[in-house]
Amino acid sequence: MNYTKIKRSDINSAIRYALKTLENNQLRLPAFAYWDMAEWRRHLPEIGNLKAVGLGWDVTDFGTGDFARVGSVLFTLRNGSAADPNAGTPYAEKLILQRHATEQEIPFHFHRIKTEDIINRGGGVLALELYNSAPGGGMDKEGTILVKRDGFIHELPAGAVVEIEKGCSITLHPGLYHRFWAKKGAGDLVAGEVSSVNDDSSDNVFLEAGSRFSEIDEDEPALTPLCNEYDLLG
Repeated sequence: MNYTKIKRSDINSAIRYALKTLENNQLRLPAFAYWDMAEWRRHLPEIGNLKAVGLGWDVTDFGTGDFARVGSVLFTLRNGSAADPNAGTPYAEKLILQRHATEQEIPFHFHRIKTEDIINRGGGVLALELYNSAPGGGMDKEGTILVKRDGFIHELPAGAVVEIEKGCSITLHPGLYHRFWAKKGAGDLVAGEVSSVNDDSSDNVFLEAGSRFSEIDEDEPALTPLCNEYDLLG
């Protein structure tokens, strides 16, 4: 399938929106989140660990060409490496921003290894749809799902939609299909993710074909590099 590339101008706009949304929720990022390209190049000799574990900005439409509906702005605050235990940390943390007007979603996927807590850090309401995965990677649309919500265990039917209010969370275990979005009318969402080490290159299994990192139409200069673009700095 041929996908429309995401425009660099849309990525830049999304990062500016994310910074404003975080400011409105009184959330600050590490200093490097605010560097422009010139500042990144000045710090190039120092960013080896950031590059090794993929810290920083991540804007993706998952290869759909429809960022308004399927996509996200993420920022990885800390992470480790399964290949190198000396790199980074033995856990990961992200912030994830979703727009409510189009119920912008992260599409159905599960993780082979990673266990993660998804937390409503501010803004709107976090909604998730859940299924167990079937042998071979398909979706099991029968039976029940066991999930933890703020430590309490819940048994839910396949396909259950769970809403997470501010300050609350849900734990997603390996093999659990999930998609999540900002509930329409409740405001733009700032979600958090706290997990075991995150490996976006091999640990995501998507229900439908696509790509974790988008191809980019370079219609204007980059505001700042994405976490998979540090090699482009020189």
